[in-house]
Amino acid sequence: MSSHMRAIQVLLVEDDAADVRLTEEALKASRFSLKLEAVDDGEKAIRYLRREGEYRAKQRPDLIVLDLNLPRKDGREVLLEIKHDEDLKKIPVVVLTTSNAASDVAKVYAAGGNCFVTKPLDFADFQKAILGIEDFWFSIARLPE
Repeated sequence: MSSHMRAIQVLLVEDDAADVRLTEEALKASRFSLKLEAVDDGEKAIRYLRREGEYRAKQRPDLIVLDLNLPRKDGREVLLEIKHDEDLKKIPVVVLTTSNAASDVAKVYAAGGNCFVTKPLDFADFQKAILGIEDFWFSIARLPE
């Protein structure tokens, strides 16, 4: 990767510490230079994205990976808030969740989610899913400037 490219900022919104670690592990195999930040509830996610309080100095993420089942503010609400915010709605949001309910899938896309991925139980599959997501977003998809 050329050295002038800055690291791709990924915000992971995930309350399960084990899943945060798994995602970090999975991203180690990435061919991109990534910087992963994690927050563990929906309210923190919104504060982070709006750079409020302790998140003032944070960079805006290039990609948000969002779990649906979160404490304090659920992932579905977070997604709606992001997609109704002129400032944030261009950031792609990948929903990564244990749910594979058709109703959740439909709601995520209706709310403006860009991608719905059910968490695989096996690490190799999980890693494949994560690397597939970032490969798609950073080498195939064209994002708004």
